[in-house]
Amino acid sequence: MKIYTKTGDTGSTSLFGGKRVSKADLRIEAYGTIDELNAHVGLLRDQDVNEKREKILVEIQDRLFTIGSILAVEPGNTKVKVPALLVDDISVLEKEIDAMDAQLPPMRSFVLPGGHPSVSICHITRTVCRRAERLVIALDTVEKTDALVIQYLNRLSDFLFMLSRKIAQETGATETPWTARM
Repeated sequence: MKIYTKTGDTGSTSLFGGKRVSKADLRIEAYGTIDELNAHVGLLRDQDVNEKREKILVEIQDRLFTIGSILAVEPGNTKVKVPALLVDDISVLEKEIDAMDAQLPPMRSFVLPGGHPSVSICHITRTVCRRAERLVIALDTVEKTDALVIQYLNRLSDFLFMLSRKIAQETGATETPWTARM
């Protein structure tokens, strides 16, 4: 299989099922941002502090490929088979969040991203996740999307926030509280 097909040279691409759309289409923007998020999760997984979390991070990357596949199918096309996103996938994230929360001190204020390179990478990943979520919600207002996709992305951003706090704890990084100037 050649990596280049030249079919996108005029600014269009194919959805699963064959329909051609502009590369600037909101659907393409949404699943392109999911792809970007997946790359950031890969960078996060590559951090030494996350060696013990490789399994969950690989699972998240797999779910992100599933989400990209779901979003790449043109609306109403039931002939194209894609992997399923399940309610259990959200439950997995919730269990991970609860486990981290039980090991962390309570939050007393917002925290500024940073303190250690791995913490910062986690925060960047979280913000890309939130952007992906916003794009999928925008797409949903135009063409209905799988509600589980939005729920999964929302819970994933929560997971990434808790993971940033857990990484800060594990690396001895200081969580810098945000103090509003009033």
